[in-house]
Amino acid sequence: MAPAPVRISAVVVAHDQAREVDRLLDHLCDLDGLDDIVVVDGGSRDGTGALARAHAARALVLDHHGSHAERLNAGAHATAGDVVVFVPVEARLPRRAAASLRAACRDADVVGGDFALSFDGNDGIAKALGLLYAANRRLGWWYGDSVLWCRRSAFDALGGFRAGAPAWDHDFTRRLQRLGQTRCLPGPATTPSRRWRALGIPRTLWWWWRPVARLSRPPRPGRRSRA
Repeated sequence: MAPAPVRISAVVVAHDQAREVDRLLDHLCDLDGLDDIVVVDGGSRDGTGALARAHAARALVLDHHGSHAERLNAGAHATAGDVVVFVPVEARLPRRAAASLRAACRDADVVGGDFALSFDGNDGIAKALGLLYAANRRLGWWYGDSVLWCRRSAFDALGGFRAGAPAWDHDFTRRLQRLGQTRCLPGPATTPSRRWRALGIPRTLWWWWRPVARLSRPPRPGRRSRA
């Protein structure tokens, strides 16, 4: 008997981002293979929640006024999937994201990961940001911008995101790597570069590296691989 197909859920956290949520839900509707979408609205005043409820994506919309990590946890607990993908509101997934996720999950040792990441723009700054992020990833340092994903069983084993952690995403990915193998899936996923452009390259590096400033090496024993 063939195994049941892996179900994939997307979690989106938003606050006063009606336009961005509308565009993201349009994008997610265009992708093949997503089984359900959960939008967690953090008390928006611009109609974000109402827009998400009315959208053709037929997302489950939750109202939650906790921290970002707590809202991610609420969204994950409301999903029905075997795999949960945490999609930043301005990120875009590669068209074959669901197929890549299901292929990765055929390896029982893989507990989660992220996607190769590209920053918008065709100039030197965008390319430099992409190269720097890829270098961080090879060191085992990766963040929410690159669209984190994990098996629901791994999420539950870790107790989700820790609300008190200085960097919720880095804290989660380090613990995920200790749990088992992680995989960077092809794409790339894309994300805006304007925040990092405003900071400049030196301050961006400081922002990316400060959560690991006290750490001497990436966690083990989980091994990070590329698909």
